[in-house]
Amino acid sequence: MSLDFETLDQAQVERARYFEEFFNAQTDHYNYKNNIARMLREDSTRLIVNIDDLRDYKREYADGLLKDPTDFLPAAEDALLTIVKTVYDPEKYSLAEKGYKVGLSGSFGDHHVSPRTLRATHVNKMISIDGIVTRCSLVRPKMLKSVHYCAETGQFHAREYRDATATSNLPPTSSITPQVDDDGHILETEFGLCVFRDHQRISIQEMPERAPAGQLPRSVDVILDDDLVDRCKPGDRIQIVGIYRSVGGGGSGTFKTLMLANNINLLSSKAGGGIAHTPLTSTDIRQINQLSKRSKIFELLSQSLAPSIYGHDWIKKAILLMLLGGAEKNLANGTHIRGDINILMVGDPSTAKSQLLRFVLNTAPLAIATTGRGSSGVGLTAAVTTDKDTGERRLEAGAMVLADRGVVCIDEFDKMSDIDRVAIHEVMEQQTVTIAKAGIHTSLNARCSVIAAANPVYGQYDVHKDPHKNIALPDSLLSRFDLLFVVTDDVDEVRDRKIADHVLRMHRYLRPGTEEGTPVHDNLAQSLAVDGPATSDPSAEVEEMSPFEKYDPLLHVGVGAVTSSGRVPGNKKKEVLSLAFIKKYIQYAKSKPAPTLTKGAAEWIVEAYANLRNQETNPNEKRTSPLTARTLETLIRLSTAHAKARLSPKVQEQDAQVAEEILRWALFKEVLKRKKHTKRRKLNTGAAVVRSSDNEDEDAEGSEEEDEEEEATQTERMPDVAREKQKEMTPPLVHEDIQMPLDQPPTLAGPTQDGGIAPDRLKLFRQRLAALFSTKYQDEEQVFFEELLPQINEGLSSELLFGTVEATAACQAMSDQNELMLSDGIVYKI
Repeated sequence: MSLDFETLDQAQVERARYFEEFFNAQTDHYNYKNNIARMLREDSTRLIVNIDDLRDYKREYADGLLKDPTDFLPAAEDALLTIVKTVYDPEKYSLAEKGYKVGLSGSFGDHHVSPRTLRATHVNKMISIDGIVTRCSLVRPKMLKSVHYCAETGQFHAREYRDATATSNLPPTSSITPQVDDDGHILETEFGLCVFRDHQRISIQEMPERAPAGQLPRSVDVILDDDLVDRCKPGDRIQIVGIYRSVGGGGSGTFKTLMLANNINLLSSKAGGGIAHTPLTSTDIRQINQLSKRSKIFELLSQSLAPSIYGHDWIKKAILLMLLGGAEKNLANGTHIRGDINILMVGDPSTAKSQLLRFVLNTAPLAIATTGRGSSGVGLTAAVTTDKDTGERRLEAGAMVLADRGVVCIDEFDKMSDIDRVAIHEVMEQQTVTIAKAGIHTSLNARCSVIAAANPVYGQYDVHKDPHKNIALPDSLLSRFDLLFVVTDDVDEVRDRKIADHVLRMHRYLRPGTEEGTPVHDNLAQSLAVDGPATSDPSAEVEEMSPFEKYDPLLHVGVGAVTSSGRVPGNKKKEVLSLAFIKKYIQYAKSKPAPTLTKGAAEWIVEAYANLRNQETNPNEKRTSPLTARTLETLIRLSTAHAKARLSPKVQEQDAQVAEEILRWALFKEVLKRKKHTKRRKLNTGAAVVRSSDNEDEDAEGSEEEDEEEEATQTERMPDVAREKQKEMTPPLVHEDIQMPLDQPPTLAGPTQDGGIAPDRLKLFRQRLAALFSTKYQDEEQVFFEELLPQINEGLSSELLFGTVEATAACQAMSDQNELMLSDGIVYKI
């Protein structure tokens, strides 16, 4: 037996030596010596290692970390501690009581699972799981070593403790502290000399959008220790790496399982429902700043929202302002003035209210959807429950608390009961949830925008009755909504024909590169958007980087359309921004400091508010919502959001004009006329305000647009031509000479002797990359290499996974053939 332990020790020393050489290696792709120095400067204890880099250096060690982490992970941590001892400065850093850990990231292949696909084969393996955090326990200290003093003998005794959650191979110890020593003398615990570490337990649930319909989402418990505690909160979408471990038996021969966390990453892509921001490149920022200088950037952004929905131009403008948000104020005396904009849509069935909510859900960085009937008051705010394991009370956050700094979409708002509806009054104005029940007195932040859709009392909106009789919501609630839109399904032959034409065009639409009869790729997050046709011409690179989508008459015929509500400033060039670029624009605009009010804008807002409050309405004209002092704050919020859309540091008079226009449309459906270069006139109370614009230019634009629309319509009446045009838009990455079946994997793995890539490995890489570019990344012009590599390795066995060097060599080979471009860690489509 001693020989076995000796062999194990030798193997451990050998592994630690290899890991030490890997950490000391300096290549063009990685340099962990610098990472260790940065870890010491930041006083951190966890070094994040990309397993793809280790796969290039020594593949069997990367496989060992995945398949046998309890043997290989301690060796890596020993090697890290050895290097830290050689490079640290004793005068600056202290190594006492610090345990340095190694965290893993990168490609996990078939070890990347979800709570639903966890099986017994994954026990004692290193796995990666995506999910949403549903429950977090309190952070408690956990004893690692206890120290005891014997008063009779004057000696100290120490004992270490291990349980089933320890990562070492040593057997667990008893958790009972000793009361007497071997001779029966009484021991006293010296708590000041004991060693503790932070301990927290969370639950990870599979994402609702990825759970099969009609089945409950599944979850797994995760143990967090030391520096990983409090890294996430309920509602976060995270990717967690750790060891799947069985801890003790249950009934009928089943065993409880949990996961020991090794690394936590917040998800950054909306496809995963993440709340972290998308990384912006210098090219993105340059394009955003160039576009912001356009005079009609606000119209361009709003018309590019939800191009699959015909009309609703004013509501789209309001949704854009809601996504941008106003300026939040926290005064020195403790007063909080909200900057989030709330919108309510009330109207007839089949007017695309729910589709607009769905668009916001897929566009906002953090959005949570609920329905009036499917959620209770505590489900929206917070609930106090009892933990079945520890028996302590805990607070479970509701939808609005989980959506802090995000958006809550509430459909069927009129179906909520009055008791549940009162629960959101506080959230919509004070933006807090105050709990005083079961001995818990606390206030939770719920700084979120609310966008809600409701049906009128009679099913359809009765234009002959007052708005408050149709809406049947109390004024105390309506005044909390900044904008209330009444959406009616008017009968108009011209408009009905245009809507029918638009819907039929949508049904005729085929994705680029697909043929008729091809099964639709099952992806709930896919958006109706189309990129320009890919080309193999390198000179077209600048055009390919454009933030605009290629205009498709099957999709974008509703952009800049003439509606029965009046003419919206046209889009003569038929320009449509891509959804990915709009997200980046909104993120960049919100990251800048909030714009400040100028004197001119303040005077305009005061005058507009006074006129609206005192305006004598016609007997046939009814306000949709009450005019209160909150309306004044609404004007300020809308003006600030419009200034953000222009990336302006100040709120100018033109921003206040647009804010009043949108508010008047929401209140009265009133479209104000403008005159060119006319300064604002102070009119008598109740009079309309005259604006500045160019009616002649508008008419000229309208005639040109109508001609273009007619041409597009005539072209679309030839379906064969349109179909041929779409067939030309096939992505060029799918070459006919690489159609290699996946059941014949290449035999060689890893880079060649000269640092290149084998031909069969290049075929596999190209095939998987083409599949990604035609599905998940078809709307993206550029993808970060670090984000792309795990997607290419998704589902591959550990013997076939691509490492960093090999994948870089593959991208370089494809770049030489003008199939893509790799620069500064970013892969560009060509």
